[in-house]
Amino acid sequence: MSERLIPCIAVDAAGGDLGPSVIVDGAVQALRELNGSAEVTLFGDESVVKRELEQFELGNLPLHIVDAPEQIEMDEPAVAFRKKKNSSIAVATRMQKENKADAFVSAGNTGVVVAASLLSLGRLKGVDRPAIATVVPNEFGGCVMLDVGANSECKPIHLVHFGIMGSIYAKHFLGRQEPRVGLLNIGEEGTKGNELAVESYKLLSKSPLRFVGNVEGRDVFGGGADVVVCDGFTGNVLLKFMESVIDLLAGSVREQVSQALRARIGAFFMRPAFQKLGRMLDYAEYGGAPLLGVNGVCIIGHGSSSAKAVKNAIKVAVKFVDKRVNDRIKEELGHYAGEQGGTD
Repeated sequence: MSERLIPCIAVDAAGGDLGPSVIVDGAVQALRELNGSAEVTLFGDESVVKRELEQFELGNLPLHIVDAPEQIEMDEPAVAFRKKKNSSIAVATRMQKENKADAFVSAGNTGVVVAASLLSLGRLKGVDRPAIATVVPNEFGGCVMLDVGANSECKPIHLVHFGIMGSIYAKHFLGRQEPRVGLLNIGEEGTKGNELAVESYKLLSKSPLRFVGNVEGRDVFGGGADVVVCDGFTGNVLLKFMESVIDLLAGSVREQVSQALRARIGAFFMRPAFQKLGRMLDYAEYGGAPLLGVNGVCIIGHGSSSAKAVKNAIKVAVKFVDKRVNDRIKEELGHYAGEQGGTD
């Protein structure tokens, strides 16, 4: 555990589709809102980062720069951080391993970020497979879905671990005191689905989790569970589909409103409702997706993260550290392993 008085958040200034200006802007916004409760270190080409910072009045903001001149592109393989040891991802994860940072935030290449975090930081005791967890928006305050991309193939025990980790995250980030855990499946009956789904249902039913059974895709938006577990392949497909539907709906509404005077008048009176809906569906409100189960803190941002999304991802990282989420995960997994006699 860090002996620092405030958390130090390492931020990948070279990651993301929109360039370092957005990352730097988000970092500055986060520090201003955090008001001295955390510090940020930006990792990237030092000359580029300094140039981006020139547009801001930094004052006494606790902001630092570490030079990491090598660039990892979004289409490079997961092992790229081994070849590019001076990249922002490699240097930042190395510094967290050396206890010089408490968390890492990146909107860069997800595969590389996951591989670097897993291989550099290792896994928490009791975790076989770390999982990427994301908050899926709905009218009930959202639900946590995991895994959404770290593991394309899973065993039933992994989904139980996902349920435990996701429940802890839902409790501390969504305020759900007794999170309801659902298994993503094609039907409600326990006999539905493939072998993974059927065996996971049996194991989850015997777990200490508040398991509510199978949930279908519609239940994710419908509030049928606070935590939804699945393998990373299925979760990533569903997540990308939901993102595309949200973008389609938002674009269609804007197009229809712009085409007719009556629609524009109606939109004016509906503006508060549209704003509320927009906030609910905006991924930037939720910041980033934590990689749960690694022996450290890694928050993965969307590739097209805005400054607002970066700001909120940093704030998620600070809260993750302050709430000692990893300690709680280790404790709960230890209890579960003890109940199972220390075996899978």
